[in-house]
Amino acid sequence: MDAVGRLVDAAVARVLLSDDRVTSAADGKLRLAGQTETEELADKVQRVVVLATPIVRLVARGARFTRLPWAMIASSSFSVAIAVRSGVREIQVLSSLVAYRIEQATGQPADPQLVEKVAVDLYLNPKRKLDLTDDRLRLVRLTRKWVLLGAFGRTTNKRADKALEAAGKLDGNDLDARWNALRGGAVPDTQRHGFGRDEA
Repeated sequence: MDAVGRLVDAAVARVLLSDDRVTSAADGKLRLAGQTETEELADKVQRVVVLATPIVRLVARGARFTRLPWAMIASSSFSVAIAVRSGVREIQVLSSLVAYRIEQATGQPADPQLVEKVAVDLYLNPKRKLDLTDDRLRLVRLTRKWVLLGAFGRTTNKRADKALEAAGKLDGNDLDARWNALRGGAVPDTQRHGFGRDEA
């Protein structure tokens, strides 16, 4: 989970350091359709894969599947690597669109923590109402999605498309105002300084 957290941090940071922005859901989908690997994050992706593969194999061997394809278990490293690389790219494209919506509305650079929080929440559940009062990143769910779904050959592209559609409708002014009010007001100190990372 910590490895996934560091990977997401680095992925979003790279997006915000660039002037290139995804400007719409359609733009984001086109970019994902032609997605390329981010070489600068390769070491962090590999770290996640190395840590995840033994766990995936243990879970698979312990599961009561009578027709489990063992060839799939043997290739779990490859499958997880594909899922993590694709997931990171999806988070980056989504973060870029979230940042664009906020920056266009406010005329100011978007808060990196706000972008990361919104992007991860939308990615995990595009239909869920954003709750900025809880600023924890849902890294357990994100790790489970990438690692376990990836090991069984499932993709997150449909959910990513829905997340982009939701991000394209965000009210950047409202998000920024709510975030600033919470961080400057009735938010406990433990939440105000960085994200918590223990939420399932």
